[in-house]
Amino acid sequence: MRQIIIYPGEDGYWVAQCPSLPPCISQGKTKEEAISNIKEAIELYLEVLQEEGRDIPEDQVETIMLAV
Repeated sequence: MRQIIIYPGEDGYWVAQCPSLPPCISQGKTKEEAISNIKEAIELYLEVLQEEGRDIPEDQVETIMLAV
């Protein structure tokens, strides 16, 4: 399980990123497409890390709502 952030981009697309895996960022025309694309990006990145024998970072992201 990985936490992702999803938000509207400037170009009308939805942007999705995984803070615990900084190289993993994607987008889609809809939220659902962005989520599907980031899931694929995460899976591929984790596969590469395993193939290279590198450690897989833990997902230790915490989100907080801040009133400003």
